[in-house]
Amino acid sequence: MIPLSWYLLVAAALFCIGLYGVFARRNAVAILMSVELILNAVNINLVAFWRYMTPDRSVGMAWAIFVLTVAAAEAAVGLALVISVYRNRDSVVADDLDLMKN
Repeated sequence: MIPLSWYLLVAAALFCIGLYGVFARRNAVAILMSVELILNAVNINLVAFWRYMTPDRSVGMAWAIFVLTVAAAEAAVGLALVISVYRNRDSVVADDLDLMKN
């Protein structure tokens, strides 16, 4: 049986990679992918704690499915916004997205 700490280390590594991607990337699509990595790290934590704390109840799996649903909605809305901005500005670089300025 794999100990809980290994799952937490993998989730922490995914979270750190995602956090670095959010702060270091300039491309909006890469930023969205980094947010997905962060949400996957959260899912690993939810399922790992569910498995080790209360495996008889399905609360952890329900929360993981909820987070997956939110991640899918975030990806759909985010990509729609990126496509819309690309059509208007011909760029998806996050620094160039100053839509409030003329």
